[in-house]
Amino acid sequence: MKIIPAIDLMDGKVVRLYKGDPSQKTIYSENPVEIAKQWESAGADILHLVDLDAALGSGSNLDTIKKILASVSISVEVAGGLRDYSLAIEMSKLSERIVLGTLAFKDKSLLKLLLSELGPKKIVISADHRYGEIVIHGWRQGTGIKLIPAIKEFLEMGFTEFLLTNVSRDGTLEGPDLEFLAQACNLPDANIIASGGISNIGDVRDVKEKNAFGVILGKAMYEKKISIEEAKRLS
Repeated sequence: MKIIPAIDLMDGKVVRLYKGDPSQKTIYSENPVEIAKQWESAGADILHLVDLDAALGSGSNLDTIKKILASVSISVEVAGGLRDYSLAIEMSKLSERIVLGTLAFKDKSLLKLLLSELGPKKIVISADHRYGEIVIHGWRQGTGIKLIPAIKEFLEMGFTEFLLTNVSRDGTLEGPDLEFLAQACNLPDANIIASGGISNIGDVRDVKEKNAFGVILGKAMYEKKISIEEAKRLS
């Protein structure tokens, strides 16, 4: 199982939000490049960079993301606000993988075009949900789309990589949503990254037992409740 620390960016700083609420943010560092190097040195398999300003439509951390990409040699996946062709293609050239959420659910024709150009391993579908219902636009807009049928549809299209976040757990340290994770991990050919609620090494063990492809470490790591090193020993 891949150990994947998240670096959430807002105003050029490393932050964590509570349930995706920008009014409830904690700043952990004003030097994202330093943090990226720190997680790389600790043995992270992949870095998960999130441009929260772009996701919320309030700005961009593109320059910061480019600096991070230039400073580390491990795989990096970039998420947040990748909602048009040119930006998605630009990020795909700079990073190992791009994470598509809103675009994936709102523009299937563009999604298919990107799939044909980049291939399935280059694109991670971000299935952000609130107790089984997909949410988009920085988690602020409901869709009425059910999680598991949506993942099945993407699998039929040829996608294999998915990021699964129950946004009601994100940043809460309340433990992961194992119920929906188990359902998703049981789908054939689906590589599922679990995100949201991880609070301790026991949670990482629980996620691994569901056969997740990877796990995102966020607030628990920044609050020093878990380390990359101990998570790696489990993986």
